[in-house]
Amino acid sequence: MSWTGWLLFILVIQVIHFLGTWKLYIKAGRQAWEAAVPVYNSIILMKIINRPWWWTILLFVPIVNLIMFPVVWVETIRSFGKNSTLDTFLVILTCGLYIYYINYTQEVTYIKDRSLKPRTGTGEWVSSILFAVVAATIVHTYIMQPFTIPTSSLEKTLLVGDFLFVSKFHYGARTPMTPVSFPMVHDTIPVIKTKSYTSEPQIPYFRLPGFQKIKRNDIVVFNWPVDTVNAFQQYGDGKYYYKPIDKKSNYVKRCVGMPGDSLSVKNGYVYINGKQNELPDRAKLQFGYSFRTKQQLNPTFAYQQYNLKDLYVADNPASYRLFNTHMTDEEYAKFKNYPNLDTIVRASATEGQWNPGIFPNDRRYSWNNDFFGPIYIPEKGATVAINSESIPFYKRIIEVYEGSEMGIDNTITQSGTQVLLNGNPITEYTFKMDYYWMMGDNRNNSEDARTWGYVPFNHVVGKPVFVWMSWDSNAKGLANKIRWERLFTTVGGDGEPVSYFKYFLILLAGWFVFDYFRKKKKKKKA
Repeated sequence: MSWTGWLLFILVIQVIHFLGTWKLYIKAGRQAWEAAVPVYNSIILMKIINRPWWWTILLFVPIVNLIMFPVVWVETIRSFGKNSTLDTFLVILTCGLYIYYINYTQEVTYIKDRSLKPRTGTGEWVSSILFAVVAATIVHTYIMQPFTIPTSSLEKTLLVGDFLFVSKFHYGARTPMTPVSFPMVHDTIPVIKTKSYTSEPQIPYFRLPGFQKIKRNDIVVFNWPVDTVNAFQQYGDGKYYYKPIDKKSNYVKRCVGMPGDSLSVKNGYVYINGKQNELPDRAKLQFGYSFRTKQQLNPTFAYQQYNLKDLYVADNPASYRLFNTHMTDEEYAKFKNYPNLDTIVRASATEGQWNPGIFPNDRRYSWNNDFFGPIYIPEKGATVAINSESIPFYKRIIEVYEGSEMGIDNTITQSGTQVLLNGNPITEYTFKMDYYWMMGDNRNNSEDARTWGYVPFNHVVGKPVFVWMSWDSNAKGLANKIRWERLFTTVGGDGEPVSYFKYFLILLAGWFVFDYFRKKKKKKKA
C-alpha cells in the first residue's frame, strides 16, 4: 500500500472513530468536533480515559498499536461504567465497534475519577504483561534486537552459539513494513511454527536517521535479499513463501564492498579498486583444506593442539586419516609441521573456472568463489550503461529491489542485444539506493554476495555491538559449554575481545544493595 493509500485509510479510521464516539465525548464534557480532528481526538480521548497523552504515540507505532487499540477500547467503555467481563469480551470481539452500540443506544454516565487500578489480581497481571510486551516490542523494533549466530561464516570473530545484541539505531531504525505481525518474533511463531504475519497490507519503506553510516569491514545484520532456502521456512508444510523485506531471513556478514567500489576476489582475497582489502585485526580469514595423515588422527587432539574445529571425515570414519577442514593462515603454518601429516592441499578453484551458482550466473563471466570480478557496486544517484553485457548484474535491482518491492511494476526483457524496460528501449539506468557487498571471513564455507549478489540498503537491519552470551554445544559439561571469556564482549574494536562480565556482576550487586537500603529507608519514613 502506498503512502496515499495509508493516508486515506487513516482518514477512514478517523471518520469511523468520530461516528462511534462523538456522543461519548459530549457526555465527558468535551465538544463533538473534538472527536473528528485526527491525532487531537486521540489526545482528548486519553484525557477522557485518564491515561497519559503519550499513549497517542503508541497508537501510531506499527505492531505496538495492535496491542494498544484493544486496551484503549476497553478503557473507553470502562470510563462509562461498562466493566463486566461480557462488555470487555464484546468490545474486543467486535474490534471496538461495540462502542457504537454504547454511543447510540445506552444511557451511560461518564466516570471522571475512575480508579485505574485493576479490580482483580488477574487483571493486574494481564495489565503488567501487556505493557511489558509493549515496552519490549519498542526496544526490539527501534533500539536493540537479540540475534544468534547460526553458522561459521564469520568464525574467529563471531562464533557459532554467540548471542548478540544488534543495534537498530547505529544505521537508523527501519520502521516495520509489515504492520500486522506477532510481536517480538521474526517470520515464525515458536512452538506452533506458523507464519507470524500477514503479507498485506504493507507500509512503504522508511528509516529513521542513524548516527553513523555503514563503514567498510563493518559486520552487518541484514535481510537476505533472495530468501528462497527451504530450511528457513519452518511452517511445517515444506512450501516456499513470498516474504516482505522485513520478514526475510536475517543474515550476518562483513561488509567488504561499499557503494561505488570496484570489487574483485583473487585467490580468496578481496581487492577494492585494485588494492587488497585490509581487514581489522579481529577478523581472521579462513580457507578450506583437505589433508591426509600417515596414522589415525584423534579429532579431539586436533582441536586441542591445532584449534581445528571444523573437521569433516572425508573417507572411512574408521581410518580417521583423510579430512576436510578450515584454517587461518596462522593455523595452517602451525599444522603443516605436524609430524604425521602426509599431504595437505588448499581447496581452491582455478582462475577462469566457471561456477554456475556464482553471481551473476552467466556463462560469459567465468567466475567462482576464489576468482571473482571485477564488479561494480551500485551507488545511489550513479548512472550505468545498460546493455546485454551489463544487464545480468542489474536485472534484479531494476525489477525487484527498485521495482516490485518498492511498488513499481518493472519488467526487463531483451530483443536481440537491445534491453527493454517495460517494453521500451533502455541504454542507461540511475540507481535509487545504495548497495553493499557482504561476505563471510570463512571464504570456502560462506554463502554470501558471491552467490546472490548485492544487498540493498533497505534490507539492512542493524549493527552487532555486543556478545552477551556464548554457548559451545560441542563442549562437555555445563560449565564448559559457556564460553566465559566471551560473555559481555564487544563485537567491534581492536585487539582481543575483553569480557566485561565481572563488571556487570559488580554493578548488579551494587544495584541490589542500593535497592535494599532504599526500600528500608522508605519503610522507616512510612
